[in-house]
Amino acid sequence: MAPPVTERGLKSVVWQKIKAAVFDDCKKEDEWKIMLLDEFTTKLLASCCKMTDLLAEGITVVENIYKNREPVRQMKALYFISPTSKSVDCFLRDFASKSENKYKAAYLYFTDFCPDSLFNKIKTSCSKSIRRCKEINISFIPLESQVYTLDVPDAFYYCYSPDPSNANGKDAIMEAMAEQIVTVCATLDENPGVRYKSKPLDNASKLAQLVEKKLENYYKIDEKSLIKGKTHSQLLIIDRGFDPVSTVLHELTFQAMAYDLLPIENDTYKYKTDGKEKEAVLEEDDDLWVRIRHRHIAVVLEEIPKLMKEISSTKKATEGKTSLSALTQLMKKMPHFRKQITKQVVHLNLAEDCMNKFKPNIEKLCKTEQDLALGTDAEGQKVKDSMRVLLPVLLNKNHDNYDKIRAILLYIFSINGTTEENLDRLIQNVKIENESDMIRNWSYLGVPIVPPSQQSKPLRKDRSAEETFQLSRWTPFIKDILEDAIDNRLDSKEWPYCSQCPAVWNGSGAVSARQKPRASYLEDRKTGSKLIVFVIGGITYSEMRCAYEVSQAHKSCEVIIGSTHILTPKKLLDDIKMLNKSKDKLSFIKDE
Repeated sequence: MAPPVTERGLKSVVWQKIKAAVFDDCKKEDEWKIMLLDEFTTKLLASCCKMTDLLAEGITVVENIYKNREPVRQMKALYFISPTSKSVDCFLRDFASKSENKYKAAYLYFTDFCPDSLFNKIKTSCSKSIRRCKEINISFIPLESQVYTLDVPDAFYYCYSPDPSNANGKDAIMEAMAEQIVTVCATLDENPGVRYKSKPLDNASKLAQLVEKKLENYYKIDEKSLIKGKTHSQLLIIDRGFDPVSTVLHELTFQAMAYDLLPIENDTYKYKTDGKEKEAVLEEDDDLWVRIRHRHIAVVLEEIPKLMKEISSTKKATEGKTSLSALTQLMKKMPHFRKQITKQVVHLNLAEDCMNKFKPNIEKLCKTEQDLALGTDAEGQKVKDSMRVLLPVLLNKNHDNYDKIRAILLYIFSINGTTEENLDRLIQNVKIENESDMIRNWSYLGVPIVPPSQQSKPLRKDRSAEETFQLSRWTPFIKDILEDAIDNRLDSKEWPYCSQCPAVWNGSGAVSARQKPRASYLEDRKTGSKLIVFVIGGITYSEMRCAYEVSQAHKSCEVIIGSTHILTPKKLLDDIKMLNKSKDKLSFIKDE
């Protein structure tokens, strides 16, 4: 069985698996080792553990395998690397000949399947120096407790570029992604029923067939696994064009809004307080962040000052007493207070920075965007003339080109494609000739741009009864899909299976009378079914939020959502603009 899912979900499961497959496998009492990582495994470990965890496993220092290092011949080295020729060549350089070996011996662990050509190279070059050589099957990054990424942003170009000379690159990236997705399933101890969205493109179908085949092979040869048949879980594979609206709309929930409006790189937020430059990492170790990241900005702005007051009143209550025991208690609590206050200052700054961007321009934009996306206004009245809704945005000199392009796209999505003449006029009026591919290239994702599509737009769930803020009425499409999958309501023509249906797909959690009631939330999660989702070409922060909301509402089914990478609107538009340009061959493709 997979390790029990703790509060940090996927991150914890991944760390437990690495601990068992790598550290426990090569551990000796009182023996310290040097650890060598490549680019991918550095990200992987950073996502699920801290340096203190590595120290506890007997690692003294962590080194970059690509860099020149001084030999430490009295120590053994643990290599945790991807099976690519770049990483393997660096490993072989460290053990070029017995007199030049950098370390006493090597323990070698690959993230996933190592091609025979590389394995034979290692065998002939330095097999005597190797104490262990294993594949551990974790080739993805657990980004959050219910979110993973394959860390291949370039897959977007290869999967959606119309350039026929990319065919080999596309096949290779499809193979590599399928192998990575299998490691997600294996880490979760699942052999899911694989389904895919059949339209508008065939990427999802191709990838689903590859994943199905590789899952079958994996469980055939994995002797340790008790799983032979299908488990009670589903894997849904979807092409990015399934919901273009959610990728360009301004979201007003905290995490999505911050990553859209502020220059947050590698989850690091830079801010000023008391005239000093500071930075904070937005991560799940911060309980406050986990608590507020999916809330609407209006709620966040109310909540943080309340928490500040709570802390200062607790502090005052303790400060009033001067007895020695009260002072001792206060001293013990001070670091805790300081830590809490620091976190709140960070999030208050983050919320205020969002509002400083929002108030002057974005607020007006949001009303237009919501009306276009939903086709109805805040009162529920049907929008009769989308162009009339759009025009004020295009005429406003305060909006930058990206915002105008986002609004034009929402207009085109709302009317399901437009005429060449109309599009040309829009592009000329807004003077975005150089950026016009940010609009036109959506057609490569199967989204109608020119000419108007004859097919009707998919029906949406009626959520008018749900309580929402006026400027946040849109619900990402993925939420409908997740809820329908759990309730077993997905249309089998639109969502075909690659395999037989899993034994009992019962995501709704209806249990037979013979089953004992579940003891707790975590027990529930361990024994309940999983719905694993993979979107080819990026997911948005609002779609990540939906995975948590749906899991929360359907306690017996946990949603794990992932993609090639995480999107922000600006990055996505830049990537879409590049689709019809030629690109040099990229280095992510696994060497055979």
